[in-house]
Amino acid sequence: MTSASEISAAATAPGRPSLPHRIIVRPEIGAALGAGLVFVFFSVTTDRFLSPLGISTWLDDASTLGIMAVAVSLLMIGGEFDLSAGVMTASTALVTGLLTVHAGWNVWGALGVSLLFALAVGALNGWLVLRTGLPSFIVTLATFLALQGLNLGVTRLVTGTVQVSGIRSAPGYDSAGWVFAATTNLGQARLQASVLWWLAITVLAAILATRTRFGNWIYAVGGAAASARAMGVPLARTKIVLFMGTAFAGWIVGSANLLRFASVQADQGVGLEFQYIIAAVVGGCLLTGGFGSVGGAALGALIFGMARQGIVFARWDSDWFMLFLGVMLLAAVLVNTAFAARAERLRR
Repeated sequence: MTSASEISAAATAPGRPSLPHRIIVRPEIGAALGAGLVFVFFSVTTDRFLSPLGISTWLDDASTLGIMAVAVSLLMIGGEFDLSAGVMTASTALVTGLLTVHAGWNVWGALGVSLLFALAVGALNGWLVLRTGLPSFIVTLATFLALQGLNLGVTRLVTGTVQVSGIRSAPGYDSAGWVFAATTNLGQARLQASVLWWLAITVLAAILATRTRFGNWIYAVGGAAASARAMGVPLARTKIVLFMGTAFAGWIVGSANLLRFASVQADQGVGLEFQYIIAAVVGGCLLTGGFGSVGGAALGALIFGMARQGIVFARWDSDWFMLFLGVMLLAAVLVNTAFAARAERLRR
C-alpha cells in the first residue's frame, strides 16, 4: 500500500535513491511520457493540430472524459470499479430534461433532483458492494443494466421517443447553461466550460488524494483493506463516498452535455465506462487498487483527446483509434505494474 505522497516523503529521507529514480516510480510518469509522444507525433504530422481551433478541439474532446477519468481513478485506487459510470451521464441528463421539458420545472431545480438521484445511486452501489461482498464489477454491471432499461423505458413512456429535447425554452436555462456549457472565444479558439470543470476537478481531486486524511484512506483501503480496517480506517464510509464521487462526476458530464446540445438520447454514454477505466489505467492506476494518480488519469484523458482528434486532423481512418486504445491499454498495464513493484521496493 503506497500513496504518491508516501513515496515522495520516503524518497526525501537520507540514504534514499536519487531524484531520477524517484521520478521513475511516480504513477503518472508513463502517462506523461505517452502524452508527450502523442503531442509531438501529431504536431509533426498535421498542421491543424497546433492551430488555436485544433487545440481547443482536442481539449474539448478530452474534457468530459477527463472529468470521469479523475473520479474513476480515485475509485480504482480504492480497489473498486464502476461500470455504471457511463450510463449515469445519460440518466442524470434525462432526469433533468424530463423535469424541465415535460413537467415545467426550473432547470436549477431539476439539476438539484438529478444530483440527488446520482448520489443516491452511487451510495446504493457502494452499500451493495459492502453488504453483499460481491465484486463491484458485478454490482455496478447490474446497476448499468437497470439504469439503461429505466432510461429507455421511462423516456419512451413519457415522450414516445428515446430522446428528450427542447430544454432551451425552460426557465433557468441561460444561467445554468453559462455554468455548465458556456463557450468562451479566445481569438480563433473556443474554450468550453467542460474544460474548466475538468481542470478544477483534477486540481481538487489531486489535493484530496495527496494532502488529506481521506486521501490516505483511499490508498489504504485499496492497497490492503483488512490492514486498513484494523488500523481504524472507515472502510465502508470511504468506499461509499468514492462511488458517490463517480456518480457526481457523471452528473456534471450529463448536465454539461444536456445544456450544451439541448437534448439527450436514452442510450447516451453506453460503452464509455471502459474508456474511463482505460484512461485511469493509462494514467497509472492498477487494476488491483492501492496505486495510481489523479493527475495521471487526467493525462490519460488528454492522450485520448489528442489521439482521437489527431487522427481526424490527419484524415486517417478513425477505425485505427480502437487499435491505438488496445495497444495503449496493454502497454499501460505492463508499465504500471513495473512502476508499482519498484515503488514498493523503494518504500521498503
